[in-house]
Amino acid sequence: MMLEIESVRKSFGSLEVLRGVSLSVEPGDVVAILGPSGSGKTTLLRCINFLESAGDGTMHFDGETFQMARMARKDIARLRKKTAFVFQDYNLFRNKTALQNVTEGLTAARRIPKKQAAELAVRALDKVGMAGRENHYPHQLSGGQQQRVAIARAIAANPKIIFFDEPTSALDPELTGEVLAVMRQLAEEGMTMLVVTHEIGFARTVSNKAVFMENGVVVEAGPSREFFQNPREERSKAFLQTIRPAGLAE
Repeated sequence: MMLEIESVRKSFGSLEVLRGVSLSVEPGDVVAILGPSGSGKTTLLRCINFLESAGDGTMHFDGETFQMARMARKDIARLRKKTAFVFQDYNLFRNKTALQNVTEGLTAARRIPKKQAAELAVRALDKVGMAGRENHYPHQLSGGQQQRVAIARAIAANPKIIFFDEPTSALDPELTGEVLAVMRQLAEEGMTMLVVTHEIGFARTVSNKAVFMENGVVVEAGPSREFFQNPREERSKAFLQTIRPAGLAE
């Protein structure tokens, strides 16, 4: 098991957003986290990467066990060196080029020498189809290109797992396709990914596990093929029926 979380809870004031969420990720898994808006999907992802502090819960990651509500900064920093996070709004430095956006984390957080970082960044940008745009600034790139730079930044550090938080939600359909194609390629190469997404077609064809959340709990989880073809829970069936015409059309 690469990653397992147990009974994760998170509240914002009196609002309990996560109510005892558990899930597991094996090496090479592509896990799609699905559910209606407000179900706690993004909060869960942010708690797993310690962008938010969980109120309770246990994490087993890469052979170690942590109490998520009592994490030391040094442990968080160490864990983040093994992971990467792709945000829905790209989160690029506006005053840095594509190349600089990728190298920044390598040199600052991982202390990789500048020359080596630049070589890793060029390879990562080429991998996501951004060769030739290394010196472009974010304002010179489309939304899809900016998100591909963000993915290059994620893969350049060779993480054990990448967390994707609705990576196509800010894109129009044409640009969405180019980002999903990069993610599909990463999945085919065996990259472990935990993906919060509304792209049901992508989840159905690329993920091997599906997690359906609502109201801060996991309603159903299991192999994607079983979830999409024969969901067990009535709420899962209702959710799939609402998105089936657009999201599951062949």
